[in-house]
This record gives sequence, structure tokens and C-alpha cells, in this order.
Amino acid sequence: MPTESTFPKLDIPNIDLWGFLFERKDKPFPDDKVIYTDADTSRSYTYGQVRSTATDFGKGLKSQWDWQKGDVLALYTPNCIDTPAIIWGTHWAGGIISPANPGYTPDELAFQLKDAGAKGLVTQREFLKAAREAAKKVGLPEDRIILIGDERDESGRFKHFLNIRNMSGTSRFRRAKIDPKKDLAFLVYSSGTTGHPKGVMLSHENIVANVLMLKVGEAGNLSWDGGIDGKGDRLLAFLPFFHIYGLTCLIHQSIYTGLQLVVMCKFDLESFCKHIQNYAITFAYVVPPVVLLLGKSPIIDKYNLSSIRMMNSGAAPLTRDLVDAVYKRLKIPIKQGYGLSETSPTTHTQPWEDWNKTIGSVGRLLPNQVAKYMSAEEKEVPAGQVGELWLKGPNVFQGYLNNPEGTKNAKTADGYFKTGDVGYQDEKGNFYITDRVKELIKYKGFQVPPAELEGLLAAHSEIDDVAVIGIYNKDQATEVPRAYVVPKKGVKADAETERRIVSFLASKVANHKRLRGGVRFVDQIPKSTSGKILRRLLKEHAAAEEKSQKAKL
Repeated sequence: MPTESTFPKLDIPNIDLWGFLFERKDKPFPDDKVIYTDADTSRSYTYGQVRSTATDFGKGLKSQWDWQKGDVLALYTPNCIDTPAIIWGTHWAGGIISPANPGYTPDELAFQLKDAGAKGLVTQREFLKAAREAAKKVGLPEDRIILIGDERDESGRFKHFLNIRNMSGTSRFRRAKIDPKKDLAFLVYSSGTTGHPKGVMLSHENIVANVLMLKVGEAGNLSWDGGIDGKGDRLLAFLPFFHIYGLTCLIHQSIYTGLQLVVMCKFDLESFCKHIQNYAITFAYVVPPVVLLLGKSPIIDKYNLSSIRMMNSGAAPLTRDLVDAVYKRLKIPIKQGYGLSETSPTTHTQPWEDWNKTIGSVGRLLPNQVAKYMSAEEKEVPAGQVGELWLKGPNVFQGYLNNPEGTKNAKTADGYFKTGDVGYQDEKGNFYITDRVKELIKYKGFQVPPAELEGLLAAHSEIDDVAVIGIYNKDQATEVPRAYVVPKKGVKADAETERRIVSFLASKVANHKRLRGGVRFVDQIPKSTSGKILRRLLKEHAAAEEKSQKAKL
């Protein structure tokens, strides 16, 4: 039998995100509560300022760009405290937000702009060159590129978002009417194992449901002094807002619960520690590579991190060794959660009070969901046996944009999402993730599709055939991409050729997709009779190679 959440069932209101966040009757904090603070400049937004700025921006979209319901606004920017107002202003006008990794090359960004049908692009001055190039490739006019952040465009060609206002001076523009179950709030892109990234369609209901589910999951057992609330907790935000983890767990959870979110534009360990100390941060969402640094880096000793009550790790599996090392050094407890872009994202989390009882588990199933583990023959397996995790709930996505076949393969007729992750549950209802059916490489929480890298590498003049797999790097506590290359006849299989191949790919992809696992030269790529790359054999080869190297030490 499928497993239902042991949490009490929630009443998910039939309401869009704007109404959910800004027209609520149960808001437990005042309008002048500071919600978003820039970690470096201390510039901030109160709840009331976010609402008014978003309203002005939404009216400006309708006034200046004739914004229509369903139009897509793309974001190409690192973390910025202006981002929330942009998001909800677009929702006010009936639009959809599609965030893109600011590390994308112009070609990668252009694909997303075209696939999403973006009618506008938001960026920061530092990223204007790439943004303009991508916009040109897809025919997006330059006057549809606008800026956020503290820096302005000296030439005056590109408006700051605060200048996208209703110039008519009338109040004729009204908030768009939204069907929460059908209308999309976000179009986030999740890398598949083949081809280009897929547009994950998330409705207003999906995000509303997940915010409420997450609030229950983070409430904790108050007798344990657990749980985060809006009475004094401060969260440090370095996880990218362009990723669903940051979008929901940081941006949405903070304004719904009344948490102060101290926003870093990107991760830097020294800055991370400094901000925890200076802002008395009490909670942080992290990823395993950051946990590794907390356990080992000498930088940590320079700062007082004692204000932290708990950290939550997600995006990739977390080992007991890492958790134990941090607790031994800093007395900071770290629990784990689980989720995917297709589930808005959070589906499981460890209860605060159980953080050290079930290390290695991703926790319990959050409210309003049903889960089951399935065999390769798609038969349900009992507790304790390994299978692929399937999930169903109000947080499960609508489907993949322009990809009915992908949607059909990922969702069953009765609404289950096939996660592609393998694991099991114990008899107490704790869930474990042990492997992936899918072949995605996860580098520090970012998804790297091997087929994309293979397609680019295959075009290299010195490569005859190629396969890419993920190799676990213990020093970085993450997978890294490695290429297995069959060189063309006459090409030397040496360090200089490896350097050229690594540099070639680095010039064509975002930073997280680079070949940090290096290149291995082979005589042939193992393939099935149908021509599919047998990555399992390459992983076995890599494991044997590592074992042999250790034996020589």
C-alpha cells in the first residue's frame, strides 16, 4: 500500500500566490517587518515595501509593455533583494517567471528564452553583454531588457525596473484573475539526461501547497526548542534564487512566515561566516559541499557561529561523516531534506528533534502527499526493499513545457511523479535515497546532463567518441563530470590533449558543467546493441581505477 504522510492533512486554499501572500487575514507580523536584507549593503525591504514595489512593477508591465496573462518574464541574475518584488509584480500582472542560471552562456540562455517564449528579460549590469547577445539570438527587443540591483546602465539604454511604472497616472489597471490550479507561476528548467533542459511547469497551487507543507515540516517539536518562526529567526540565503530550492524555501517561506532573509549574491565561505556572526543568523539551508567546509576549513575558526540553531541540507545526499564532523567542531545540528524541481520542491524533511537519530535519512513525508517505492517492473515494493520513489500530491508539477512525451514518461495517469531516485523507507516512516535511476550528474546541487556535454565534446576535432559520467569527489563532497574520450587517429592521449578538451568545453558551458573530473582516454566507449552508452560499466571502471590507485599509495 502507498504510504501517506503522518502529518495532519492541510487545507490548501484555492488562491493564487498574490492573494496567499498579500491578502491574507492571518499575517502574524506587521507591514513594517523587515523581510529581505542585502548582506553586503544592508539595503532592505519590509513586507509592505515588497507589496507596494511589486504592485507598481505589475502596473508598469501592463502600462508600458501591454503585459498579458500568461506572458513569461525571464530572470538572468544572481541573488538580489529586488527579485521578490519582480516575481510578485509579474504575478500581479498575470505573468509567469522563468529564472535562468546567471552562469549560462548566451547560447544556453537563448535556448531557455526561446523555449519559454519570454517576453522580457531581467538582469544586472554585470550580465548585460551576455543577456543582450542571447536576446538578439531569439529576437527579443533590447527595450525588453531591464535591470535590478544597485548598479545602473550609464548609457541609459536599459531601464532599471523601478522605472517600469504606470505612466498614465490612472488606476485603470487591475490585478489579473488567476486559476490557481491551472495557471502557471513559475517555469523552472530542469536538466534531463538527454538533450536540452526541460521547462518544469509549476502552478500557483503547487507553490502555495509547498509553502504550507514546508511550514509544517520546519515547525519542529516546540518542547525541543525546535522550529523556525517569524519572532526572531534570521535565515542566511546564498542558495540561488534561480533554483526551486531557493525560490520556495527562501523567498516564499521567509515572507509567508515573517522571517528575515539575509541575502548573499553568491556563496563565499569567508562572507558566509562573517554574515552569520554579524547578523546573528539562526538558520541556514545548505548543500553538502558547504557542510564539508564547515567541518574542515580553518576559516571557520575566525568567526563566532554560535547563533545557528539548525542547518538543513538538501540538493544532494549527505553522509553521517559530514554531519558528525560539523557537530563535533561547532555543535551545529544539521538535518536533511529532499525535493525536486517537479515537486515545488520539498517533499521530505527530518524533524528538528530527530536530526541525530536518523542521519542519512531525508526524513518524513510532508503533508498531503502519498509515496511508494516501485520495482523496475513498476510493482510496489514493501518497506525495507529498494525501489524507485514515486510521489503524488498538490505540489507535483503540471508537466514539461512543449514536451508531452517527457510528461507522459514522468507522470502516471493517476498523478504519480516518477522521481528517478532510488531508495527505501524503514518501518518507522523514514525515507532514504540511495541512488538515481536517471543519469544526471549532481555537482553541488546543480544538475549536469551528460548527454549535453557529450554532444558538445563530440564536435571537438580531436575526439572520435565520448561519454560523460559523474565521479564522486570526496574532497569537494560532490559529484564532478568526467569525460571518457576515444581520441581521433594520430591524436596523442596525453595531458596537453586533455587540457585542450577541458578548455574547449569550459568555453561553451556554464561553470557547474565543466570537466572537473578530468578526461580519461579509452580505446572504445561501452555501448549496448542499440547504441546506448553503458555508463554503469564506466562507473565500474572508475571505481576499479580509484581502488588501484589507493592500493599503490
